[in-house]
Amino acid sequence: MRSHLLNDTTAEQYRRSVTDGVERVAAKLAATDRPFTGITVDTLSPRIDEIDLDRPLHDTGAVLDELEDVYLRDAIYFHHPRYLAHLNCPVVIPAVLGEAVLSAVNSSLDTWDQSAGGTLIERKLIDWTTERIGLGPAADGVFTSGGTQSNLQALLLAREEAKSDSLAELRIFASEVSHFSVKKSAKLLGLGQDAVVSIPVDHDKRMQTVALARELERCAKDGLVPMAVVATAGTTDFGSIDPLPEIAELCEQFGTWMHVDAAYGCGLLASLKHRDRISGIERADSVTVDYHKSFFQPVSSSAVLVRDAATLRHATYHAEYLNPRRMVEERIPNQVDKSLQTTRRFDALKLWMTLRTMGADGIGQLFDEVCELAREGWRLIAADPRFDVVVEPSLSTLVFRYIPAAVTDPAEIDRANLYARKALFASGDAIVAGTKVGGRHYLKFTLLNPETQASDIAAVLDLIAGHAEQYLGESLDRAS
Repeated sequence: MRSHLLNDTTAEQYRRSVTDGVERVAAKLAATDRPFTGITVDTLSPRIDEIDLDRPLHDTGAVLDELEDVYLRDAIYFHHPRYLAHLNCPVVIPAVLGEAVLSAVNSSLDTWDQSAGGTLIERKLIDWTTERIGLGPAADGVFTSGGTQSNLQALLLAREEAKSDSLAELRIFASEVSHFSVKKSAKLLGLGQDAVVSIPVDHDKRMQTVALARELERCAKDGLVPMAVVATAGTTDFGSIDPLPEIAELCEQFGTWMHVDAAYGCGLLASLKHRDRISGIERADSVTVDYHKSFFQPVSSSAVLVRDAATLRHATYHAEYLNPRRMVEERIPNQVDKSLQTTRRFDALKLWMTLRTMGADGIGQLFDEVCELAREGWRLIAADPRFDVVVEPSLSTLVFRYIPAAVTDPAEIDRANLYARKALFASGDAIVAGTKVGGRHYLKFTLLNPETQASDIAAVLDLIAGHAEQYLGESLDRAS
């Protein structure tokens, strides 16, 4: 069994095995003509259930053959231009190369003596990002597993900085369309169910600062502690960006921690055209960025950044076997001192490889392309009498709803839209997401692929309308 360990004696076997795997994936990518095969759970489950994990195949070639049957053939491929559903981006080749390198070397970024140069590369990228944001010379941060963890850590720091004797007094303010992880974090941090105050949004799905000011004033009047305001720079459903400068003013006025969830909108940090859309982010106390959303990185690649490095001490715990206190005095850089995680992948390498190959402008150009595509898509949908589109895009998301000419029952229209989404997914021809707006079912395009064209959007709209019309026709037949 030692023959499977990666070391100096098995380097050639490693080369052959990985090359075989890469060639198979490359062939699959080249031959993929739709984002999904449409396979069902009931069809795929038996294939995996019948595999006996206690009877290995002993050969990576045979394992890859099996993997083709249980995974590669029916995987959902985000690189396809008609994958339009969630915040999943196609990935750039330098980042995939970085993924291969970091997996083979397997550095753990918790301590210097497990990573060495990896630690310094991650720190350099953190500095680069905080400079792009404009957080100032005292800023710092750490890579995380994703936006949910980044938001959790930011709110942990905010909780500790609030210095309240009673968790029940703490309040977090976020828009009604903010990410669910805000409420989840409040629960994990031991705050009451009423801790998150939902602030209404305007027509453009941006937090209403007048309403925020009113709730902050009420909080102070009731003797409660405004622990944090979470402003969103790119909501999941709409890509909307809260008015960051106005929110920053209110946070300063009320002495409240300002966190910006820019998991989606962080691509604007590299934008050549639209950087001004997140003006005000530089005034935040903490920021979430997801490079695996709008920097075209493989999952996972995220970070939480803070204006004041000293606040990261709230996540610090010293263990004698790992990062004893004396290491601080010896100026040994242990990233575990800043992180909620201990063992942690060298995910920063993917972004490093990308920046060193493409540069920030290269990333920004790709993100600008999808933002421009969203504008074109919005014009298409707004001009199409078959659809109702909710809001002009701030980033690259479009939320819309099929509206049949001859049907006025909102519940029946809901069912038609739900059916269209399911039927489209089952066909494998395209994948779109769904959400609710005002209690009604809507569909969603999340455009993160620069290869997607306006013609793809138009074609998918026709497919949606066709499926919805089929449902309504069958519904009328059943009713007659």
